[in-house]
Amino acid sequence: MAEGLNRVILLGNLGADPELRSTSGGTAVLKLRLATSESYLDRNKQRQERTEWHRVVIWGRRAEALGKILTKGDRILIEGSLRTSSYDDKDGNKRYTTEVIASNVVLGGGSGGRGGSRGGASGGDDFGPSSGGGGFDDADYGGSPDDDDIPF
Repeated sequence: MAEGLNRVILLGNLGADPELRSTSGGTAVLKLRLATSESYLDRNKQRQERTEWHRVVIWGRRAEALGKILTKGDRILIEGSLRTSSYDDKDGNKRYTTEVIASNVVLGGGSGGRGGSRGGASGGDDFGPSSGGGGFDDADYGGSPDDDDIPF
């Protein structure tokens, strides 16, 4: 059987303060609720907005570090993979939940005018600035192209 690709990239805002816990073995686990929004035109050509909510889980030292600085409303970019698990609810019914297991987190600063961009956490278990100090700008994506480089 050929391998597949399980990769998710989300850019959104935290809907609540993160929840930092530890496993019985002492490993830190940070759980986030991330809201992503997109706008579209409905059948009547009226602009509508749709918000999706995502459960995000971050493990280890990165979870501990991010748990100290993230708050409700912060804008972050998450890269990771989807993981679906099941459990039995209090009535004995099988329930399923899908979470994004984050492998990369980039901080985009707060919402609502808290101002400034902040550093990021990326790759491995190291926690430090990425792309020269955080935020989202053209440099994060290879710079802005010259008009001559655009193929249309």
